[in-house]
Amino acid sequence: METKVLNGKVVAKALEENIKKRADNFYDNYGYRPLLATIIVGHNPASEMYVKMKMNACKRVGLESIKIEIDENAKTEDVLEVINKLNADSKVTGILLQHPIAKHMDEGLCFDAIVLEKDVDGVNTASFGKMTMKGEAFLSATPAAIMEIIDFYNIDIEGKHAVVVGRSPILGKPVSMLLLNKNATVTICHSKTKDLDEYLKTADIVVAAVGKPNFIKGDSLKDGVVIIDAGYNKGNIGDVDINTCLDKASAYTPVPGGVGPVTIAKLLDQTMTAAENKKGKKLIKK
Repeated sequence: METKVLNGKVVAKALEENIKKRADNFYDNYGYRPLLATIIVGHNPASEMYVKMKMNACKRVGLESIKIEIDENAKTEDVLEVINKLNADSKVTGILLQHPIAKHMDEGLCFDAIVLEKDVDGVNTASFGKMTMKGEAFLSATPAAIMEIIDFYNIDIEGKHAVVVGRSPILGKPVSMLLLNKNATVTICHSKTKDLDEYLKTADIVVAAVGKPNFIKGDSLKDGVVIIDAGYNKGNIGDVDINTCLDKASAYTPVPGGVGPVTIAKLLDQTMTAAENKKGKKLIKK
C-alpha cells in the first residue's frame, strides 16, 4: 500500500494565492488593506515565533498586521482593555490573542471579549456554538486547517469513523464538531481515556491533538487509516510516532509541514473574509 503525504505546504500555497488575489482586489476597490491585530502576552519564545510567522505570512499575501505586546505581569483587565480598543477600531479587521497567555489571566474571558465579526481565530464561545449548529461563524484556525486539508486531498469522511484524540476548546472539540457536520461518526478521546488503543483500532481517520510527543503508535492503528497529526512538540515532533505508522497509513500529515502552514493560511483567509463581510458579503458557511 502506497502511503500518501498530505503536504500542508501545498495546501497553504493554494490558499495564499487565493488570499493575495482577493487582498489586491480589495485594495483596488477600497484603497486600504485588511489589518490583522495580534496580541501577545509575555515573552514565550514559541509564541513569539508563531506571531512572527503570521506577520510574515500577512506580508506575503498583501494584508497589514500589527503586534501589541502586553507584560506577563499585567492583569486580565489590561488585556480586555486592549481587546475593547481593537474591537472599536475601524481600521482593525481581525483580532488574534496568541495562546497561551499568562496563567493568572482569564483566557476564556479574553477570548469571549473579541467581537464575532473580528474573531478570525474562532476562539469566542459564541463562534463555537454557531459553528456547532452549522451557523455562520469563523472557525478555530487549526480545526479549519484540518478540514481544508481533508477537502483539498478529497478524503472521503462521510460515514467513516473518526477518532479525535484531544479535547481542547480550540482544537479537539471544534474539529470533532466539524467532522460530525460532514457526516463522519466521531469518537472523542484524550490522554485519560481508558483502553484508548481499542478505539484507535476501529478508526478510519485519526486526528491527533493531545499535545504529547509520539503518543500514538502504529500498533494501535488499523490498515488504511488516515492520520491527521495536529500536534507540535519540542523538537518538531508530532503527537504521532509516524515511523511506526507508515506501514498502516493510507495518508498522513507530516510534522512539520502538515497542519501548521495551513493553520496560518486559514487565519489569513478568515481575516480576508472579515474584511469582505464588512463591505457587505456574508460569512461563508463551512
